[in-house]
Amino acid sequence: MTYCCALRLEQGMVFISDTRTNAGVDHISVFRKLYTFGIPGERVIVIQASGNLATTQAVIGHIKNQLELNQEPNILSLHTMFEVAELVGRTLKHVIESVTTDTMEQSNYYCSLLVGGQIAGQDMQLYHIYPQGNFICATSDTPYFQIGESKYGKPILDRALSYDMPLDEALRCSLISFASTLRSNVSVGMPLDVLVYHKDTFEIPAGKRIQEDDEYFTKISKQWSDTLKKGLQELPKPTLDYFQ
Repeated sequence: MTYCCALRLEQGMVFISDTRTNAGVDHISVFRKLYTFGIPGERVIVIQASGNLATTQAVIGHIKNQLELNQEPNILSLHTMFEVAELVGRTLKHVIESVTTDTMEQSNYYCSLLVGGQIAGQDMQLYHIYPQGNFICATSDTPYFQIGESKYGKPILDRALSYDMPLDEALRCSLISFASTLRSNVSVGMPLDVLVYHKDTFEIPAGKRIQEDDEYFTKISKQWSDTLKKGLQELPKPTLDYFQ
């Protein structure tokens, strides 16, 4: 399974994806689910994927093929992030429909995508693209999207994340979201791919791969657990009527 999270904030964007893909307990593999495209000084585009691995790889394959063959349109020639989202959505829909036209059977090949980035002269944008090819856009009121196994990591984002949060704090918040998910769901696994984009830089960050033995991630995961335990102990005790 997969957990991917993307944030569109005032200062920039944060993308984190796990790398575990499994088809049963005996078939667990590591696959990158975070892909970057761009033109230095002009645009940065990030795509994250969750769902059927064959569908995901086919979509990314089509996008890369369009670039290699200089086919038009492609994600590096389009003028807006909205147009990029439309193209990726059409590609996803085409890949699924090329496998089968049976709408019921198509659900076996579903995947969801997050597409975010910035093109020069425009604001940063983040889109959640559905298997049917349609999509929604992140806003200052809803500055993040999740795909995959999102339920365990959602509470911390809902309670703590805000559009004007500094990037370093937002990154910590996102990492704790993943730490909570890893603790409760074995289908999400290390390593994690992390990428932080600063607004208006138009350079693709190198990103970081967090391994099992990453000192910082281990430290904040433990500290978060300890903080929760301490916070629970410090809460007021229930009044007697709760025990009647």
